Amino acid sequence: MSAHSVEDIKAGSGRLRGTLLDSLANPVTGALADADQVLIKYHGSYQQDDRDLRDERRLAKLEPDYSFMIRTRTPGGVVTPAQWLGLDAIATTYAERGLRITTRQAFQLHGVIKGRLKPTMQAINAQLMDTLAACGDVNRNVAVAANPHESRVHAAVYAQAAALSDHLLPNSRAYYEIWLDEERVAGSGSEDDPIYGSAYLPRKFKIGFAIPPVNDVDVFAQDLGFIAVLEDGELAGYNVSIGGGMGASHGDPETYPRLADLIGFVTPGQVTAVATAVVTAQRDFGNREVRKRARLKYTLDDRGLDWFKQQVEARAGFTLSPARPFAFDHSGDRFGWVEGHDGAWHLTLRLLSGRILDGPDGAHLTGLREIAKVHAGDFRLTPNQNLVIASVPAAQRASIDALVDAHGLDGFRSASPLRLKSIACVALPTCGLAMAEAERYLPAITAKIESLLDAHGLIDAPIILRISGCPNGCSRPYLGEIALVGKAPGRYNLMLGADHRGQRLNALYRENIDEPQILAALDPLLADYAAQRHPAEGFGDFLVRTGVVTPRIGISLELAS
Repeated sequence: MSAHSVEDIKAGSGRLRGTLLDSLANPVTGALADADQVLIKYHGSYQQDDRDLRDERRLAKLEPDYSFMIRTRTPGGVVTPAQWLGLDAIATTYAERGLRITTRQAFQLHGVIKGRLKPTMQAINAQLMDTLAACGDVNRNVAVAANPHESRVHAAVYAQAAALSDHLLPNSRAYYEIWLDEERVAGSGSEDDPIYGSAYLPRKFKIGFAIPPVNDVDVFAQDLGFIAVLEDGELAGYNVSIGGGMGASHGDPETYPRLADLIGFVTPGQVTAVATAVVTAQRDFGNREVRKRARLKYTLDDRGLDWFKQQVEARAGFTLSPARPFAFDHSGDRFGWVEGHDGAWHLTLRLLSGRILDGPDGAHLTGLREIAKVHAGDFRLTPNQNLVIASVPAAQRASIDALVDAHGLDGFRSASPLRLKSIACVALPTCGLAMAEAERYLPAITAKIESLLDAHGLIDAPIILRISGCPNGCSRPYLGEIALVGKAPGRYNLMLGADHRGQRLNALYRENIDEPQILAALDPLLADYAAQRHPAEGFGDFLVRTGVVTPRIGISLELAS
């Protein structure tokens, strides 16, 4: 679908209504009309089909096995135990493959057929949650540090992020009319939207709030980042970064991943104004002619960072202060029990690719259901597809541990650092963009790389592994010390050399290679790393120091050092 047609669909949609009601009511097909497939994204859903069955159904003269992915809007990934139980029931009733935690701290439900879309949406709403703006050319789910060292700050940062998420919602009643049967009133199709206008943004927009020294949100991969600055243990404000993005296209030099640039410091009271200024400037100056060049990162590179910063300050009505010192130690999660400032405890569990199912590795869905029945705190989805059982009283730790152990959720205690730090996107069979496997391939390739690490005495090395089924970057592959980016079935680009703090992009090392070639390429590099690394030197840092790869370094790293 061309950029012009997407822009035309948005502008002519009647504030995201289109003909969705007619498409949903059409009994002849399990699909939506073409334009409605664009619009339903703004309502938090994508039309997909099972690619494993395409050929079989085509030969049988059947249409593809259409179904829908639904994504929640859960700022910071925080949900109550009651909401967890509600989503568990929804997934069991309406979806396939359980629940899945995304890299933006949202839930995804897969395999919902068209006839069940509306009751699923209504069931989500009954849990005091929604899916509005979880997809589409608007601000997506706002990410927030999940298990910070300074736990007293989390509540303030989370509240700020949740408020900003609400502020940046599209001003349309279409979601409530279509899914919740709200009666449409005269003129409701022309709601004024001072932030998005009539055609919304040129492309999707992502915001992340990080709390140093942990960069679990990969803040420099976000269009807009807020890096908490603490002074005497209190939140003084945020350093602001703009222009990050992971998406690219194979063989197209006009598209590329990019790290965000720092542009200054704001107080907590200035966050909404500066975010609105960044979003509206991108709305007005982002590229609407060439969709692949429509993200904020390209606007900055085409027009200049200083020019864009001036736009932001003029719209916000104030000048940003100079960025303040900060430092990140790593971009991963803190597994196991961690005590908060108030004596409550937080337990981070490892969930492979964020998938929550009852399977051979354990009854994870059942176990978390049982935990939710007794847990009095909250759950936090992490940006690395893991789960924090948060705010557990000290007296309840033993009972939570017993449930974790009984249902096979204790894998974090024995997993290698490589396995703990791996991320994969959904890819096949449902993602229409996937060129190769990712989630389904992750266990196998992780085990084979672990064998190499073990052979070289590196099994405890904390290496970041990321796999993406295509170059669009949902699993943030360009920030992996080792990354596989799908090129074709069974074939990947091998990317190497990012750092462990999320402050350096990796670089292409080998193109379009299969598994034996991937392992053959990694083997000598790991041998050299084992023999020549400096104390505490990361694998990516070693590859850069020894000249194996020369990745592009973003200005954010220079300003942060």
